[in-house]
Amino acid sequence: MAGTAGAPAPLKILLVRVSSLGDVLHNLPMVADIARHFPDASIDWVVEEGYTSLVRLNPRVGAIFPFALRRWRKSLGKQETRSEIAAFFRSLRQTRYDYVFDTQGLLKTGIIMGAARLAPGGHKVGLANGSEGSGYEGLSRLFHSKSIPLNPRTHAVARGRLVAAAALGYTVDTPADFGLPELLSDTPRPEWMGDEPYAVYFHGTARDAKKWAPANWIALGQALAPMPILLPWGSPKEKAEAELLAASLRNARVLPKLSMSDATLLARQASLVVGVDTGLTHIAAAFLRPTVEIYADSPLWKTEGNWSPKIINLGDKGAPPDVAQVLAAARQLLAEYHPA
Repeated sequence: MAGTAGAPAPLKILLVRVSSLGDVLHNLPMVADIARHFPDASIDWVVEEGYTSLVRLNPRVGAIFPFALRRWRKSLGKQETRSEIAAFFRSLRQTRYDYVFDTQGLLKTGIIMGAARLAPGGHKVGLANGSEGSGYEGLSRLFHSKSIPLNPRTHAVARGRLVAAAALGYTVDTPADFGLPELLSDTPRPEWMGDEPYAVYFHGTARDAKKWAPANWIALGQALAPMPILLPWGSPKEKAEAELLAASLRNARVLPKLSMSDATLLARQASLVVGVDTGLTHIAAAFLRPTVEIYADSPLWKTEGNWSPKIINLGDKGAPPDVAQVLAAARQLLAEYHPA
C-alpha cells in the first residue's frame, strides 16, 4: 500500500512468540534487526501474559497482546474465560499486518498466526523445521505462506533473526541487540535487595537434570564470601532448595517470592550472576551483567550467551563444570567489571 506522496507505507509486523521465558527473551533481537532495516516499521507481539513485562521493556515493541492459555485452559467451561478468549482474538484481528512471524513452530502459535489478518500482499512466515531436541510441530506449517528452513543446530537467538532476514531481504551481520534499556543510576532499590553489591544464584529450573549440585553452590558461596548472595525461587520446591543453601552460607539470603518485573530487576542490578540454563540467567546476560552460565543437561550451542565478553559459558550436555571452573570465571568477571 502506498503512503504519503506515493511512498511505501511503513510495514506493520506481528511477532508470535508466546513462551517460554528464555525463548521470548531470545526472540527480542528480531526487533532490533527489523527496526534497523525498516526504521518506520510498527512491531507488535503476542506473548504469554506472564512475560508481557519483559517484552514491554523493549521500546520498539508497540502493541502487546497477552495470551493466557496457561490460565484459560484451567477454566474453559466458564463463560468469562470464553469471553476473554474471544476478546483476545477480536483485538488481534483489528490490525492488518504485512508480515506475521511465528518463530515458535507449535500448533497453538500457528493458530494465532492463522487468526491474524494480513494486508494485501502480506505474508505469514514461520519455521520449516525445528532445532535438535525442540518441540517443533510440523502442523504449524499449515498456517504459513512462507516456511524458512534452518540448520537444526542454529542458536536460539539466531533462529528468529534469520527467519526475519530471509523474509524481509536483509543479512544478519551484527551482534545480537536485545533492545533493553540501561538501568538509570538513581533507580531505587527495593528493600529486599539491600544496598550492597551482590551476587545472585539462579539455581532453580524445572528439570532436575539441568541443576547444579547443592554442594557446589555452597562451596562457591563460601569462596565468594563476604559478598552477599541473593537466592530467588519460583516454586515451593525451589524455595526449599534456596533455604538449604542459605542454611550453609552466612552470606546468603532467601528472597521473598518475586514478580516477573522484580526478578528482572534482580538480574539487572546484580554485580555477578551465576545460573543454570534458565530464563532468568539469560535475562541477566541480555542485560550485559557479568554472568556465568552453567550447562549440565542441555547443549551449549543452543542458548549460550555469545554476544558479550561479560558472559562466560561453562559445561555442556552431560558435562557440568566443577566448582573450581565456576569460581575462576566468577572471580575473573568480578575483577574485570566489579573491582573491589
